[in-house]
Amino acid sequence: MLKIAYSEIFRYSVPEKHRFPMQKYTMIPERLLAEGTITSDNFFAPKRLSEDDILTTHTAEYWYKLKTQTLTRKEARPIGFEMTPALVDRGRHIAHATYECALYAQQYGVAMNVAGGTHHAFADHGEGFCVFNDVCIASNLLLNRGQAKKILVIDLDVHQGNGNASIMQDEPRVFIFSIHGAKNYPFRKQVSDLDIELANDTSDEDYLAILYDTLPRLINEVAPDMIFYQSAVDVLATDKLGKLALTQEGCKARDKYVLQQAKDANIPVAIVMGGGYSEDIEDVVEAHCNTFRVAQQLYFGKIIG
Repeated sequence: MLKIAYSEIFRYSVPEKHRFPMQKYTMIPERLLAEGTITSDNFFAPKRLSEDDILTTHTAEYWYKLKTQTLTRKEARPIGFEMTPALVDRGRHIAHATYECALYAQQYGVAMNVAGGTHHAFADHGEGFCVFNDVCIASNLLLNRGQAKKILVIDLDVHQGNGNASIMQDEPRVFIFSIHGAKNYPFRKQVSDLDIELANDTSDEDYLAILYDTLPRLINEVAPDMIFYQSAVDVLATDKLGKLALTQEGCKARDKYVLQQAKDANIPVAIVMGGGYSEDIEDVVEAHCNTFRVAQQLYFGKIIG
């Protein structure tokens, strides 16, 4: 069964200027349910990170400031949200959801988080709408508990996961692979294990050629026993922040290829959503829903439509 992390807490209320991209956390599960891609049985409500969980990845000072709401304005500004206890609590649930997805993926082959992909959070600070780094926390929990030995992070968000690269720079058991826009946020990039930078207006054909050429070789060389896949849809041509030129079909082909490679190699894959900022929210939701549809069809033989 496809297990999907979702909770009402993902719907965190934000100021009007940030409300648009947050709508997807409600719309994605509603659409998947309405069309019959999933049922309510597919959902699980994630638990919350403990303090010890957080401290596997984030510094004690940063965590103290989050829990006591004592970040200065200068420290909070790069995150982009108004800092509240509810925002911190939301992040704790989303990050633990990614860890739980990894455990479900080990059981079923794949599992998905409706949220997650907060790859701009560093050990000692947050930025880019990211408070906690969910994939890094989940990776550290798996490694510390002997539940994985080698992890491959496939980050296909249009923005480099600078937090991922920084946190895991001295951790040889986690390989960070990122394909992202060369001329896009963050403008001061970190060094991942493998970074591939793309020119503005990169097309489906060119994007997929790079992925097809790189991923099988990487899986063979890294030999992971766990994959985290950041399946962001800010690569779409319609995205306000992306600067690439992928179509809905290209984005879906990307997802299908990544999941097929993981499935063929018998490597469990936990999927997080990452960004999506198209002018029309329908473009964002449809592209994200395609990822769920592909997973259902590839792993569980469910015919959609």
